[in-house]
Amino acid sequence: MSAPTAKAGAAAGHAAPAPPRTAGGAVLLDGKLVAARVRAAVAARAAQFAARHGRRPGLAVVQVGEDPASSVYVRNKRSASQEAGIESFAHDERVDGILVQLPLPAGVDSNRVMDAVDPVKDVDGFHPVNTGLLAQKRPRLRPCTPYGVIRLAQEYGLALPGLRATVVGASNIVGRPMALELLLARATVTVCHTGTRDLRAEVERAELLVAAVGKAGFIPGDWIRPGAAVFDVGINRSASGKLVGDVEFERAAERAGWITPVPGGLGPMTIAMLLSNAVDAACLRAGTPL
Repeated sequence: MSAPTAKAGAAAGHAAPAPPRTAGGAVLLDGKLVAARVRAAVAARAAQFAARHGRRPGLAVVQVGEDPASSVYVRNKRSASQEAGIESFAHDERVDGILVQLPLPAGVDSNRVMDAVDPVKDVDGFHPVNTGLLAQKRPRLRPCTPYGVIRLAQEYGLALPGLRATVVGASNIVGRPMALELLLARATVTVCHTGTRDLRAEVERAELLVAAVGKAGFIPGDWIRPGAAVFDVGINRSASGKLVGDVEFERAAERAGWITPVPGGLGPMTIAMLLSNAVDAACLRAGTPL
């Protein structure tokens, strides 16, 4: 197989974003730019919903404990919701979508908590019902980060069918649903995990790589196949305090054809797709078309 190709134009009738490049020559997949476009579309849809139903879509954010990072994420998500015309509150009968902020404190069974969320209000897309629908090629509310990878690829016109795609990491939040999303896009998918015997060989053959391990610089840039598309989900603090991804960026950018920055790549896309899911959940609950 050849490296990924970019199709003319981009998703939803938009022109593809102007492609800035890294010093190494790779196209920088600008998550901030595409997320702003998604959020503008969400705001328009939320306004249409409010005009039709007399209320804004409602999103409840549930936080357990006082984890400092979670508190920052919750504040950012509530602010983004309000900017998009989605009402954010802790509890109310107008709740259309429910977001449970992870991680939960030690001793709290995350599976029991997530399973208790109404699947139609599951804006994270983590409920077994929504995961099962994605597996059956009937996606409804989709996991936000994997959905963000697909949307970002679409906006840059990357042709996914037939690509040899490798996902490094097999978590329920990113790795496993990412594999399902790529299968839905008709890529040929390999998932790597702690039992993978030769990780380097799997990464080296990948035409599209999704790194979701949560370890700074875990994948050396020299492993990246020339011309590959690299989507780095990791957000880690280096020893110097700098935010970095799971992939060694500078060297990878010299070899890749497309690459996401950290920060500014999939972080903004995750929040944008969460907001999109919130409006979808409101429409599902109201019985109106998505």
